[in-house]
Amino acid sequence: MKSILIVEDEINISEFVKLELEYEGYSVCIKDDGREGLKEALKGNYDLIILDIMLPSMNGFEICRRLKKQINTPVIMLSAKDSVMDKVNGLQIGADDYIAKPFAIEELLARIEVVMRRQHNFNNYLVKFKDIIIDKNSRTVKKNNEEINLTNKEYELLIMLIENKDRVITRDEILDRIWGYEFDTETNVIDVYIRYLRTKLNPDNKEEYIQTIRSVGYIMRS
Repeated sequence: MKSILIVEDEINISEFVKLELEYEGYSVCIKDDGREGLKEALKGNYDLIILDIMLPSMNGFEICRRLKKQINTPVIMLSAKDSVMDKVNGLQIGADDYIAKPFAIEELLARIEVVMRRQHNFNNYLVKFKDIIIDKNSRTVKKNNEEINLTNKEYELLIMLIENKDRVITRDEILDRIWGYEFDTETNVIDVYIRYLRTKLNPDNKEEYIQTIRSVGYIMRS
């Protein structure tokens, strides 16, 4: 069952939308405060967030900005103003869609379906590990939404480790897949590239992502 978080302080709107979404088969949670909504969005595993702009304690723009730095959950923003600048601001900080109040529930449901379908297609070529997101189409790697520049070999090594997370990858497996069967098995090239990757992923704590299993290989634990 798909889950949706509604962050909206107008109870008549949030309860009505919740009722309609549950009728459509969604699981729904409501928060009527900005900070509480942000906290719930970050700790929950929601498929979509419906986010009002005018909220107590923290506005929707700030919530969206903070969310998009940490998670990739799609956001549809709601506003009482049909303002071009509000739409532009929302989309620039990462909102996936924007709808002005009052709205027809049929329009909201249609937009939710489109955003979720787009997200599903997007996730098919994304690889995620903690705060790292890899776009396999563009071969880009981001940590907390900041791009990390990797060489081709570093990129291939990272993909291999993440796609096999929680499993120890032996040095022989890495050599065979990344450098080929004919490569000198006595070389320290793997150690060198693991060191490069660790430094680029977290120079302050180089063992945070990639752990060494002595005499065997490496592992990334979720």
